[in-house]
Amino acid sequence: MKKILIIAILVIAVYAYFQNQKSLPVNGEQASISDSSTKNSDSIIASAYSNHKSNVQVSGEGKVIKVLSDDNDGSRHQRFVIRMASGQTLLVAHNIDISPRIESLQKGDMIQFSGEYEWNADGGVIHWTHHDPDGSHTAGWLKHNGHIYQ
Repeated sequence: MKKILIIAILVIAVYAYFQNQKSLPVNGEQASISDSSTKNSDSIIASAYSNHKSNVQVSGEGKVIKVLSDDNDGSRHQRFVIRMASGQTLLVAHNIDISPRIESLQKGDMIQFSGEYEWNADGGVIHWTHHDPDGSHTAGWLKHNGHIYQ
């Protein structure tokens, strides 16, 4: 019961935080992340990693260091690994049953993201990089070569 209460409080806090921020980008609009917010997001992700925290809504950017095969078990996910400016690596799991695949994605590309961080020993996973069809989860997105995928 305590766990559910803590999760509910965190969800409410994240929702309140994003309500006071600029709205997230919509398809066709530009999403930008400043150098200072990138450093801030890197430190938030680093803190979540070192404290084994999950379910943390984050945004940031990184360089694609490996493009992996799709995960086709259950909902299909396009998978790739990025390295952030801090040096931390993250697996990005982008649901391609809900959002379009990034067809042109290649090793060495820069990508911006907004999604949910989940801890793992390898650096963590970013998922929920898309809209929520039910409207119950914060919408995420990926931005690659000026195009937003959500």
